[in-house]
Amino acid sequence: MPAFRPAAGLCADLHRQVLAPALAGVPHAAALLGPGSDVLGFDTERSTDHDWGPRACVFVDPADVGRARELVAAAVPAEFGGWPLRIGRDGGPLEHRVLVDTWPGWLRATLGVDATGDLDVVDWLLLPQQRLLEVVAGPVFADPRGELAAVRTRLAWYPDDVWWWLLACQWRRLAQEEAFVQRTAEVGDELGSAVLAARQVREAVRLALLMARRYAPYAKWLGSAFARLAHPDGLDRSLRAALGAGDLVARERALVAASEALARRHAELPGATALDPRARRFHDRPALVLGADRFAADCLARVRDERLLGLPLIGSVDQVADSTDLLVRPDLLRRLRALYAGGAGP
Repeated sequence: MPAFRPAAGLCADLHRQVLAPALAGVPHAAALLGPGSDVLGFDTERSTDHDWGPRACVFVDPADVGRARELVAAAVPAEFGGWPLRIGRDGGPLEHRVLVDTWPGWLRATLGVDATGDLDVVDWLLLPQQRLLEVVAGPVFADPRGELAAVRTRLAWYPDDVWWWLLACQWRRLAQEEAFVQRTAEVGDELGSAVLAARQVREAVRLALLMARRYAPYAKWLGSAFARLAHPDGLDRSLRAALGAGDLVARERALVAASEALARRHAELPGATALDPRARRFHDRPALVLGADRFAADCLARVRDERLLGLPLIGSVDQVADSTDLLVRPDLLRRLRALYAGGAGP
């Protein structure tokens, strides 16, 4: 095999040298979209051992789908740049990986909704962040009518009301368990305390990404996405220290440093209140916590949408649940619309 290079460049060459000439008579857009580390820009040489190689998504008008598929099938070579184009997934037949579809059809299959139109707040809450990345993160090779750009711009980040509400929900997730790290250790449950600390770290990472207006990828690449953020306040070091701590004192010290860093980041958000970032005792108990509910309330105060204000702070679907078998199934996610049908607020 040839020397590794990220798939983004390889796929761009495939479009320029093979697909664009083959589709010269068919108006089309093309991009590297969908699932995979290559779309996120995290692919490495290790990625080449499974379901990796030259590929593209090609989008045409409905009347041109059949013809475009025939032209692509005839033009795709056995290999490109030294890499095979036809891959047998999980023992299946060898198939090339150039998808041809309509743009609205692909969006419906990926997101469960035609995102070429406006989305309401519940549509946004039913979209896992990883799925949004599958639309907005990969490179575009051709977009003559600007159709991809229009949708990708609209989906690049949440509307402000949705963002503030999700921030409130994420702070709430931290608040729910921040005192348990001490309590479990107090009764001799060191494993439970470490597990809870790790959960706090995970939620802190997701909160930091939300604050920075960056969608969180699925679990394998969550830490890599977090590492791409700037951490002059040492948040990354504090979170690693919390994971590596061997006792409650070190664990709590690291979590306090991390939570205070997040509190200071909150104060820097446009429109947010600069709340006291110092940790405090949990009521009359010895646990030292930030009091994350204060920050949830401040975020919620920025929300104006009455539908969001009428919901409990359960969050979007990937705050409610983290089952991969759910989050990759738009048909199942649509069934969760009932979660956001209304009800008593927090």
